[in-house]
Amino acid sequence: MLELLDYPFMQRALQAALLIGVAAPAVGIYLVQRRQALMGDGIGHVALTGVALGFLLSTSPVWTAVVVSAAGAVLMELLRSSGRARGDIALAMLFYGGMAGGVMIINLAPGGSTANLTSYLWGSVTTVSPEDITAITVLSAFVLLVSLGLRRQLFAVCQDEEFARVTGLPVRALNLLLAITAAATVTVAMRVVGLLLVSALMVIPVVAAQQATRGFAATLGLSIAIGVAVSLAGTTTSYYADVPPGATIVLYALGVFLLVSVLALPLARRRARAAEAPEPAPAPAGARP
Repeated sequence: MLELLDYPFMQRALQAALLIGVAAPAVGIYLVQRRQALMGDGIGHVALTGVALGFLLSTSPVWTAVVVSAAGAVLMELLRSSGRARGDIALAMLFYGGMAGGVMIINLAPGGSTANLTSYLWGSVTTVSPEDITAITVLSAFVLLVSLGLRRQLFAVCQDEEFARVTGLPVRALNLLLAITAAATVTVAMRVVGLLLVSALMVIPVVAAQQATRGFAATLGLSIAIGVAVSLAGTTTSYYADVPPGATIVLYALGVFLLVSVLALPLARRRARAAEAPEPAPAPAGARP
């Protein structure tokens, strides 16, 4: 089983999968909390324009995707917070505009075609270059610095914006920072998971962890553990079975979600019965214990 470590491209793929498995749930827990689970999909479609722009400018598609997806995420957040457009409308604009822009620009690039976007849409373990690893490491460090270092502030903003504003937190700045962090996470994951499936890795481990834990810290820790496990398992399986890594990772994540849901069902029932059970009547005055 360890023979895959003899190949440099698999070493890079596993390193990228490890970083993605940590970063994606660390940001996804905030998106799930504020009911923006599909935000990663919208950002992924916008990042496609950034990838195509990289081909057009003959530069690294990873960094152009970071810039374009961050701009799209900020725009969506500004539209949401201003009340000029509902969140679903902003997401729709990201979906359609990002896809159309990516297809148009890639066809304008010298020798470009939509085939150049395939590995970015679905992920590919063989295309992770040393330059990609550098970019993924830098972006993952930024994602973890924000999502873990500011976890108390971000939790407060995602839980109740009005209360966070009353306590003096810079709600607008934190919301924009979270949007940029989500964009960086999408870009980190696109080389292995793919732009069309990255949102699943941001959401499914978190939802699975919520079935078995109570409390933010426990959910965060378990979701990261699940993210790392399915990312490494999916990447390894894609090497031996010659299957797409992104789809394999997502299917593993869904399997873990179903397993955790089944195992946590008895615990949830016991908690529900305990919550519904009537409190014991107080002992009569003067009665012995």
